[in-house]
Order: sequence, then structure tokens, then C-alpha cells
Amino acid sequence: MIASIITPSHNSEQFIGQTIDSVIAQTYTNWEMIIVDDCSPDNSNAIIEEYIKKDNRIKLIKLDENSGAAVSRNRAMKEAKGRYIAFLDSDDYWHEEKLEKQIALMKDNDIALSFTAYDRVEESSSKFIDTQFVPTKVDYKTLLKQNIMGCLTVMYDTKKLGKVYMPNILRRQDYALWLKILKQVPYAHGLDKSLAYYRVRTSSISSNKIIASGYHWKVLRDIEKLPIYKAIYYFGWYTYKSIMKYK
Repeated sequence: MIASIITPSHNSEQFIGQTIDSVIAQTYTNWEMIIVDDCSPDNSNAIIEEYIKKDNRIKLIKLDENSGAAVSRNRAMKEAKGRYIAFLDSDDYWHEEKLEKQIALMKDNDIALSFTAYDRVEESSSKFIDTQFVPTKVDYKTLLKQNIMGCLTVMYDTKKLGKVYMPNILRRQDYALWLKILKQVPYAHGLDKSLAYYRVRTSSISSNKIIASGYHWKVLRDIEKLPIYKAIYYFGWYTYKSIMKYK
């Protein structure tokens, strides 16, 4: 069974090589990696094309105009041929057993949506910061309180769900997708073993907690269409858990 790895790319020349290397090193070898370039002016495409010459499982799609991560990921999903859809951003990377262990979990337990624990590492040195542990399962209401599913760890089964696409919003589109799927299935199942590495980048919009909070609110109100009192309730939980997480 093919696993399709979805990777949006924009100005990723600094880290894309390590990202691709971590996929090539997977012990589960039946995969395709679909990288969608969002009009990068840097040298990232040249780096990707060198990898393509050596491994035909890697594919590159170039967008005609800068469109954002949601459009890039959706385009890759549209082209994907695999039963399993997995997500990996162009500055993150995986443990070599990530696909093997996660696919085994899903096959053995008849799971449609899964995620794993992951390590946070420093931007330039990849030095370990901490491990983000996860519960064995999470439902829709629990996820409304806090997004505990790291995008670089999530995988879903198209045989059970079909292809499910992200809403076209600037940020938090991955979180909105998990919520969308959890309206179809009762749980997302977590594997509490760190199988991925999230690079903490100081320039990332997610590092600005005020801006990130605004996009979280947008998901609750504009995408999930929660009544104002429910949105306030869940946003309160999100704020509390964010404070406790980084206290």
C-alpha cells in the first residue's frame, strides 16, 4: 500500500535536503513524496530536482502563483495515488521508522486517522528541546480545546475517508482538516512514541502567539461555525492550555 507524503515548499533551500533525506531513509519503502513549490525565488527547486534524478518516488509540482500552504497541500493531495496520506513540511523531518510504525498501527487497529508524538528541535542546530507527548485517542470536542495533533505526524486512510481537503485559509488549515475528519470518525488515535522532528523557527508565524490565537479563533467561528458562546468557551480552553504548555 502506497503512502503519499504531502510537502508544501516555499523558500526551503536551507532545510529541504534534510526533509527529503528523512523520507528516503524510511524503513517502509512503498511511498511517494509530492512536493508542491509555492513560487520560491530561492534555490530550493534546484535541490529538489537533484533528488528527483536519483529517486523517482519524489515528484515536484510548481504553482503558477503564490497561493499559500493550504492550496499547496490540497494540490498535492489531489495528485496523490496512495491509500495513506501523510504530511511533512519542508523544514521538518522524520524518524526512519515513522511510516512503518504508524501504518502498522492503523492497519492492525482499523484506524482512519492517526498521529504520533514528536520532538521539538532548535532551528539551526537541530538540538533537542523537548518531546510533545500525545494521548492514545482524541475526539472532536477535545480537539476544539487544543490542537495536539502535529501536522508532521498526521496520517489518514483514503480507503476509509476518501480524500479530505483543507479549507483555504492562511494558517491553521491543518487543524481545520483534523476537525473536519473528526466529524466523520469518532476518534483520532495517537501513538505516544516520538517519530518526527519539528523545527522551531523564530521567523514562523506560529511563534507569534497573538497572531496564532487570531487564526485559532477564525477556525472556531468561520470554519466550524460555532455559536459565539461555544467559541469563547473553547477559545478559553485553548488559551489556558497554551499558557500551561509553555509555562
